[in-house]
Amino acid sequence: MTSLNDNQNADFSDVGSYGSTSAGSSGGSADFSDVKSGGSTTVPGRAQTYTVKKGDSLIKIAREFYGDAGKWKKIHAANADKIPNPDLIHPGLQLTIPA
Repeated sequence: MTSLNDNQNADFSDVGSYGSTSAGSSGGSADFSDVKSGGSTTVPGRAQTYTVKKGDSLIKIAREFYGDAGKWKKIHAANADKIPNPDLIHPGLQLTIPA
């Protein structure tokens, strides 16, 4: 079995080098000049915290946060340790609402 660490002659002389700015050279830096800032599909959004109020249900909370009552399962999954029965939630319970 071969490991990446087996190469005793590996050349890491360019690691940490900030001097090279020429794109396309064999040991050069990556060119990110065309990368645009903005939203990312790889980094999840922030979860929120919600305190259950009298009369709430996971369906009502899902409708409020997601606009889709069917996403109550997403809230339940994120809080399964706090909600053994999704039909029974109590006022004052702190829920994590995933993004």
